Amino acid sequence: MTKEAVLTANAPAPIPQLSQAIKANGMVYCSGQIGVDPATGKFVEGAVTDRARQILKNLSAVLTAAGTSIDNVVKVNIFITKMDDFASINGVYDEFFTAEPKPCRTCVAVYQLPLGTDVEIECSATL
Repeated sequence: MTKEAVLTANAPAPIPQLSQAIKANGMVYCSGQIGVDPATGKFVEGAVTDRARQILKNLSAVLTAAGTSIDNVVKVNIFITKMDDFASINGVYDEFFTAEPKPCRTCVAVYQLPLGTDVEIECSATL
């Protein structure tokens, strides 16, 4: 198996322990993204929906750099710190995932996330 790292300046730079994404066997596996604006390196202020929207923009940029798009996502994992945010996250999710069939998805509430954020999203897509 051959695997190739994906890196784009259009999404936040990864920490040294991971890649933004890996391409392998016709798939792209994206690391979890948090709501950081790649232009400023800072968290997007506002509501959880603002950070979720930035995350999905970041994931779209990584997928584009890998040679695919959000329309080819097959699996999404969402981590939130409050299940009260579930419905509002769904609203943002629907802005990005418009193609049928919709990806498989998991959404779980967790105790905490990196850097104190309230939402993290990862995905896998076909090339």
